[in-house]
Amino acid sequence: VQLQASGGGLVQPGGSLRLSCEASGNIFSIRVMGWSRQAPGKQRELVASITNDASGGVTNYEDSVKGRFTVSRDNAKNTLYLQMNSLKPEDTAVYYCVAYGDQAYWGQGTLVTVSS
Repeated sequence: VQLQASGGGLVQPGGSLRLSCEASGNIFSIRVMGWSRQAPGKQRELVASITNDASGGVTNYEDSVKGRFTVSRDNAKNTLYLQMNSLKPEDTAVYYCVAYGDQAYWGQGTLVTVSS
């Protein structure tokens, strides 16, 4: 499984960004997809995930992003999204797309900087 993330950039506090992650390869093995982030000097943390099932997917969020971030997927495009609203400086991090199947697959990171 290969994951290609995009959409990072510089945004002011209170602004929005949407990250995208296109999956290719043996995508049928994927059971859960999500977004992790790693801020400078901190450990990587999983901030949002969505299951890959026919019901539309069950989502889960880390407490600090609940109500501000929304994870979704478009199965027709094999693409995962992360809509980030009301961004805060503490959201600044490198964001990674991750897929869980027979093993964990990681995409390259995309930098999100929230600063005035």
